[in-house]
Amino acid sequence: MMIHLTYRSGEYQVKGYLSLPYGYKVEPEMLEAHVRKIYGGERLPMTVIANNVERERLDIHERKWPVLIYCRGGIGRVGQVKTEWLERFSRSGFIVFAPVYRGTQGGEGRDEFGGADMEDVPAACRLLASLPFVDRNRIAAMGFSRGSINAAYAAAETGYISQLVLWGGVSDLAKTYEERVDLRRMLKRVVGNPNKSPLAYETRSPINMAKRIRCPVLIIHGSEDEQVHPGHGLRMYERLKELGKDAELHWYEGYGHHLPYETHMIAIKRMFDWIRKHQAFT
Repeated sequence: MMIHLTYRSGEYQVKGYLSLPYGYKVEPEMLEAHVRKIYGGERLPMTVIANNVERERLDIHERKWPVLIYCRGGIGRVGQVKTEWLERFSRSGFIVFAPVYRGTQGGEGRDEFGGADMEDVPAACRLLASLPFVDRNRIAAMGFSRGSINAAYAAAETGYISQLVLWGGVSDLAKTYEERVDLRRMLKRVVGNPNKSPLAYETRSPINMAKRIRCPVLIIHGSEDEQVHPGHGLRMYERLKELGKDAELHWYEGYGHHLPYETHMIAIKRMFDWIRKHQAFT
């Protein structure tokens, strides 16, 4: 069961996807009542957008569930939330939530590629932690590509994130500006020129957040990634190790930014195995 919902991030109403473990359901009216209570009675839109082929029969309230927050890559209409990924993740026995970031899909505000929009993930954490069927001590975050900025920020600045996964993730935005000539116009418009606004790039770079990240971190990267150079993953891993952090690297030799289906499924299984292993000790 997958629901497109609205939630509060600061002064804005923003959008996200909630995907339940396969076979489980929640009555939309009950979920709406939970959300309304969290936001002091405010009614926010939500729509069921997908159901399993076989009708869901199990009640999500039967226990408290672990959560994976999936932070998408791209900006605006580029790199939108991949709903097929939500479905794959949900089959691993986790509730999955994917913020789409402010200014997208009818959400208010503006996506700043890791500026004020970084608050959208902590806001999602607060919402999820308040739901009666969520285990607030088992909320992991996975940032894909640019989403690593938003996921790392949530891990560095809040106590909600129990495990952090950076998958094909940007770790140094100034390096991205150098490497991705095709993104320079967008980055200048949204973030600024790195020579004139270095702080804007530094504060958006997970490698500069590493010291403040307290949870275990998994880095996933392909050796032939042309969209986010593999050096981003390696440098982030090395920096975490230098700081004495609990970090692991899953390296996919010969693969690029997007893995083919079978390899992607293997990578997902390995990721959830890693999350479960670490959640067992939290």
